[in-house]
Amino acid sequence: MKPTVGTTPPRVLTIAGTDSGGGAGVAADLRAMAACGVHGCVAVTAVTVQNTLGVSGVHVLPPETVAAQIETVASDIGLDAAKTGMLAGRPTIEAIVAACDRAGIGAGGRTPFVVDPVAASMHGDPLLADDALDAFRDLLFPRATLVTPNLDEVRLLVGVEVHDRAGQYDAAKTLHALGPRHVLVKGGHLAEDADVCVDLLYDGHTFTELPGPRFATGHTHGGGDNMASAIASGLARGLDVPAAVALGKRYITEAVRHAYPLGAGHGPVSPLWAVRPWWTG
Repeated sequence: MKPTVGTTPPRVLTIAGTDSGGGAGVAADLRAMAACGVHGCVAVTAVTVQNTLGVSGVHVLPPETVAAQIETVASDIGLDAAKTGMLAGRPTIEAIVAACDRAGIGAGGRTPFVVDPVAASMHGDPLLADDALDAFRDLLFPRATLVTPNLDEVRLLVGVEVHDRAGQYDAAKTLHALGPRHVLVKGGHLAEDADVCVDLLYDGHTFTELPGPRFATGHTHGGGDNMASAIASGLARGLDVPAAVALGKRYITEAVRHAYPLGAGHGPVSPLWAVRPWWTG
């Protein structure tokens, strides 16, 4: 009997670090991508030693190894979208930019590029060298289809402290001036919103608010990774940016709703709400 051959799904590359606890990083990205019906590929930037309580070690891979992973996957498998996560430092970012340019990822290429500017873990452990902030602003943002910072990352990247909705709008405009086609300023850390979490999408002309319920949970590890991966999956499926962001918002709302405890610290958001429990028969 010949093996069954299915239709190849859209392909999305995550360029990010590992999380040995499985809640964030490439593990979270691949789980979200599978839940969104795409094939996930990886270019690992760094290996972290972490659990639900924090990060206790980081090993950064050689930049040339990171670049080689990107180009090897793109040249053989092909890509319909790519996204970034933990990028460690400027040498890694410079290598990624060069590899993405050669592979047609981002501005000037055919492959949409979601830049999630991960700067620290949810426990406050630094995941980005100081010299990388300029590289994000100068090299990655001008190539991005969409950037997806949270409010802490907004402060680090452009020095804007967001305390209310007006500040969220100002931050979006400041970030857009750095060159990305679209900006999504996530509102999960906005203290003024007690019952709602409003993310703000801006394309240089139009603002779009994406409200969703706020859940009383400490289990939000990997939330940003999951949302960026879901958005990249939507772009890989051919959605335009507003529709892909709406898909990502729906996905992460349910992932937080179904978050679960793990270990002694912060548990992860869950992609399992989107998985049919086939094993129950």
